[in-house]
Amino acid sequence: MSSSSTAFVKGAAILAATGIIARIVGAVFRIVLAAMLGDEGIGLYMYAYPIYSTLLVVSTAGIPVALSKIMAEKLVYHDYQEALRVFRIAFFILTLTGLAISLLLFLGADFFAEYIVRDSQAVYPLLAISPAIFFVTIMAALRGFFQGQQNMVPTAASQMLEQLVRVGFSIVLVLILLPVSLEFAAAGASSGAAAGGLGGFLLLAVFYWRRKKYLSDQASKQLSHEPAPVVHIINRLFRLAIPVTIGGLVIPLISLIDLAVVPRQLQAAGFELETARALYGQLTGMAGPVVYFPNVVALALSISLVPAISEALALGERELIRRRSNIAIKLTILFSVPAAAGLYLLAEPITVLLFDNAEAGYSLAYMSWSVIPLCLYVSTTGLIQGLGRPIVPALNMFYGGLVKTGLAWFLTAVPALNVGGAALATVVGLGVAAAMNLYHVYYFTGWRGNLKELIALPGLAVAAMSLFVLVTYNVMIRIAEPFLSAGQLNAVTTLVAIITGMAVYGMFLLLTGGLSREELQMVPMVGSHLIKLAEKLSFLRIS
Repeated sequence: MSSSSTAFVKGAAILAATGIIARIVGAVFRIVLAAMLGDEGIGLYMYAYPIYSTLLVVSTAGIPVALSKIMAEKLVYHDYQEALRVFRIAFFILTLTGLAISLLLFLGADFFAEYIVRDSQAVYPLLAISPAIFFVTIMAALRGFFQGQQNMVPTAASQMLEQLVRVGFSIVLVLILLPVSLEFAAAGASSGAAAGGLGGFLLLAVFYWRRKKYLSDQASKQLSHEPAPVVHIINRLFRLAIPVTIGGLVIPLISLIDLAVVPRQLQAAGFELETARALYGQLTGMAGPVVYFPNVVALALSISLVPAISEALALGERELIRRRSNIAIKLTILFSVPAAAGLYLLAEPITVLLFDNAEAGYSLAYMSWSVIPLCLYVSTTGLIQGLGRPIVPALNMFYGGLVKTGLAWFLTAVPALNVGGAALATVVGLGVAAAMNLYHVYYFTGWRGNLKELIALPGLAVAAMSLFVLVTYNVMIRIAEPFLSAGQLNAVTTLVAIITGMAVYGMFLLLTGGLSREELQMVPMVGSHLIKLAEKLSFLRIS
């Protein structure tokens, strides 16, 4: 497998590794936050995020994705002058929209709280999170600048700093404001997003000034040519960006629909307002973040695929497009299927370990299976956007969203299902969107999935993993129960079962030929060591 075929995977691996660390920091933050705020406080904290996420998508308007695609095309032909012009125009647009949307949320917090959330206590979290839109929007412009050059290090570094600042700032403010009131403490937690966005932007600005000098030098050596009219550049940016925006809006809008539907339908099912708020907090503030954790790998692949596929398309390399498509889809399946199975099998122990909340395990068990379609949708969206068809995944998610909304309305109102019904609706809706995306990858690229590699071998490895996870968990409980407290016992048995499952899954993939030498070689830093270990154990197939 050529280096050009795997470069985007290594870029994705950098983003994924950083993203995983950032998610771990975020998971620890959620554990601390849940302990400090409780179910109701987490519910208040989560009230702000669907509205924030929706407005953030509008603010960025898909322009960072469009920017990375156009810059990748320009740099293929060493047109540094136009690449820099495109970035400057995109940055100016994003600065204006970020400021406008941030002010809209700040000035309209009362309206959103009254008519969308329908809870007056949501006002302060909304006010606190509003400045984050401006900082995250201009940060997104700089990330698009580097991603267009297939340089993922600045994005990864800014993600890490953003998360650390957000978590630290939030915890400090919660400690200060919790004695005042629960809603003020939830607002303090929400304000961390603005602090994190500012920190990430400042770091990216340093990277930008360093890189800009090189690109400016290259542009000065370039033969002068007639620059494209500014109107033409803006038109191209928005032609690519608007469909991305529509697609990006669908998931936040679904979250907004959940915000409007789930608490209301829980009350229709007979739950009191406080209970409905707590159940919503368990679904979105506890089960949701755990389920979205594996998606960090798919998101990293998607970000890397847009410029990588754009580059291959500009060069007319159809076979390279198919090869990169196959790698991306295979990697997505290899990590999403075991993640979903593991979360389902250990749902309650995981929520007890992370949040000291056994009840949230019910939501997580239903939500766990959404990992597979969510990850497939995200990674294939990067493929399709790189091919210049950004409206396609947007429409696919729209159809999936319709299915999800209809099911959520009816299933959440069933008392026996309650939030499990909302979670089940998410699984089905995302499944529709992912299946349609896969069909379009097949249609646009000629990609043909190998059923043995994509279904049979991973399925066999997951079956073996599941058996070992269950046996390990139950055996460990019997062995360690006399020596540990309840909390210690759950932590030890859950972590040992997870580690055992990962090891067994990897071993079975190698034994059955699910991973080749070339695929292991793509793993940054540890790939060569994994190959040596597999060769010693005679686990490795040649191709």
